[in-house]
Amino acid sequence: MESKEVKKVVLAYSGGLDTSIIIPWLKENYDCQVIAFVGDVGQGEDELEGLEERALKTGADKVLIKNLKEEFCTDYIFPMMQAGAVYEGSYLLGTSIARPLIAKHLMDVVEKEGADAVAHGCTGKGNDQVRFELTFKAFNPKIRIIAPWRLWDIRSREDAVAYAEAHGVPLKVKKRGVYSHDRNLLHMSSEGGQLEDPWQSAPEDIYRLTKSPWEAPDKGAEIVIGFEKGVPKMIDGRPFSPAQLLMSLNSLGREHGIGRVDLVENRLVGMKSRGVYETPGGTILYRAHHELETLVLDAETLHLKEQLAPKYAELIYNGRYFVPLREALDAFVAETQHNITGEVRLLLYKGNVIVRGRRSPYSLYREEFATFGKDDVYDQSDAEGFINLYGLSIKVRALIEQEGGEQLNGYRPPKYSKLYYSFKRD
Repeated sequence: MESKEVKKVVLAYSGGLDTSIIIPWLKENYDCQVIAFVGDVGQGEDELEGLEERALKTGADKVLIKNLKEEFCTDYIFPMMQAGAVYEGSYLLGTSIARPLIAKHLMDVVEKEGADAVAHGCTGKGNDQVRFELTFKAFNPKIRIIAPWRLWDIRSREDAVAYAEAHGVPLKVKKRGVYSHDRNLLHMSSEGGQLEDPWQSAPEDIYRLTKSPWEAPDKGAEIVIGFEKGVPKMIDGRPFSPAQLLMSLNSLGREHGIGRVDLVENRLVGMKSRGVYETPGGTILYRAHHELETLVLDAETLHLKEQLAPKYAELIYNGRYFVPLREALDAFVAETQHNITGEVRLLLYKGNVIVRGRRSPYSLYREEFATFGKDDVYDQSDAEGFINLYGLSIKVRALIEQEGGEQLNGYRPPKYSKLYYSFKRD
């Protein structure tokens, strides 16, 4: 156990198993004041209800709850969506993107309250410990960080439940089949329990934000999402605030079974883990935004964005949010969004997001150029010269082979050519 004196700790508090037992543990081991900080990023009323009372009963000296939902959408979710960030092709980073926001505001509390330490309930095996602590360091490199899962004798969720029972901490979990959930405005993640066997199907009762696709309505729903400079503003012509828009899309996605992902991912700490994610509204938004970009962005810009997107996702996943590279990527992405204004028409149907149409005043698509019918704006004979120039290097290489290029100093034909095998025989 660390021996340095601690006077006041700000704890990233969720009311779940881990952070609930951390309050009495901090009191026992550090004899300090504990401020429980809750960042409301859309966990839901059922999770926030009674949270302050529970924390105080468990031993917290003060509880601070801050509504971050609009900021979460405007400054974190939407820029990430604009960047097209998806981790390992499937994960829309719902938990990952919330951590730097929560940690940033926790550090505001540290400064205002004069705290000398921070604490979190992340395990030593997970990614969240990195996401929280790198943000703490970015805002106060000298802050004392207490990570109980790396210090105490508790080694499993069963041990944690036993500790809670021994200290009179009320919990809504069972000793067996314990699942770890994280919910916010963008998604719900589920890990542990039966999911630790990647061959076992996820139990249906683990899903909370989405209906199963086979129980979704037989008739799909068509919607139109309107964007202004890359930011979603309207659904079917009706304006919404950022958080309200995402909540509305979550409701639509839930009804039609949109956004379920079951994957085995590579954690930053070096191990693989299996998680089940539900991202109904986010899945719809990502698809709509990308479709509008295909209409508006030129090929070079679009292709470069697609190359940079995995790096942006990796930075978020690995907790490197407040770093110069992410800020530089944001500047690039923001520049690409000036003309991403328009509408995308989608059909939501049994787990699928089907694009039905897209339009923009800045569209680079022009029917007079793309038509397969008769046109007066494109001289098809021009294509011959283009092909000759574009394929010149291929033509020159083939001519060298045909004309005995093996005599040229240092030339070695490619493995698939006939000359290569003649070299080997010689």
